[in-house]
Amino acid sequence: MKIFGLAGWSGSGKTTLIVKLMPELVGRGFEVSTMKHAHHNFDIDEPGKDSYEHRVAGAKEVMISAANRWALMHELRGEEKPSVEELIGRMTPVDLLLVEGFKSHLHPKIEVHRPSVGKPLLQKDDKKIVAVASDEEIAGLPVPVLDINDSGTIADFIVKTCALGELGKAS
Repeated sequence: MKIFGLAGWSGSGKTTLIVKLMPELVGRGFEVSTMKHAHHNFDIDEPGKDSYEHRVAGAKEVMISAANRWALMHELRGEEKPSVEELIGRMTPVDLLLVEGFKSHLHPKIEVHRPSVGKPLLQKDDKKIVAVASDEEIAGLPVPVLDINDSGTIADFIVKTCALGELGKAS
């Protein structure tokens, strides 16, 4: 399974770009999964639902299954947060795993950068950033600058960087 990341400041458009890349990559025959880092606590169920009640009652893991999907919630309950590698190890192997966030992980990444956000480039301090996707020209970078609105070209770059070939099944 190839792993490729999108990094950038909040509001730069990482999620928007992933949503545009998914049909590009899936349309080319690749199986693609995503993983996102959250900087805050989150819930995927709600009070009053059976799964929520199981979880707050003390269940270590709660799995919900229906005809169209399943989800597994794992409560840390004071345990150390798992490493990126451990989380990736829980994923079903696919051709490509797109990772949003996890800036410190050592997979190749595109930095999503919008000068209008007013934050500095991450690329200067992260040698795993292999390109920058921006809505403006940025001169003098040692990596390619890609048009953030051209998801086809960005998909081409990811396919080439990850050596995915034309089509592939998870290996």
